[in-house]
Amino acid sequence: MRKVTSGLFISMDGVVENPAEWQETFDEDMGAELTNALPQIDTILLGRKTYQEWASYWPTATTDLDYARLINQTPKYVVSHTLQHVEWGPFDTVHLLQGDLAKEIGNLKAQPGQNIAVQGSPTLVNALIQHDLLDELTLYIHNTVVSHGKRLFDGGQLKRFDLIRSQPTRSGVVIATYHPRRG
Repeated sequence: MRKVTSGLFISMDGVVENPAEWQETFDEDMGAELTNALPQIDTILLGRKTYQEWASYWPTATTDLDYARLINQTPKYVVSHTLQHVEWGPFDTVHLLQGDLAKEIGNLKAQPGQNIAVQGSPTLVNALIQHDLLDELTLYIHNTVVSHGKRLFDGGQLKRFDLIRSQPTRSGVVIATYHPRRG
């Protein structure tokens, strides 16, 4: 069965909103980590807000072309109860998931393939955690206190995780990968 994974930039005080505004560095170690994860992904999962931001940018992106190619050509599923239609410029690679989250994600996980990666979408990540649907969470913990903005864990039930790997980068960011404890 496929895994649902997520990697998020997060500040020391738990802020995940608008990392471009507070992310001081993006060093070679972080780049290598992200580059190594990409070949393991063949499906992307997006929340509504991230979809709306990305759909207006990536289909016509003129920078970061390797990532744009990956994002544009990889099948994407948008989780939303408010959207009625999704599109991705000239690419026919985006689909809308509106039903029961556990059932929809279960159907995706049961299909053959590689990892299903949540891109951005902290509200969706938290929902997946709360419904025990996320299999792996990697946090890029920046050595920054933002003091305002959306936090990843904003409400929900107690959840426990096992740290399976951690690595400090040369700029002081800690890359920590966790698996949720089940049962």
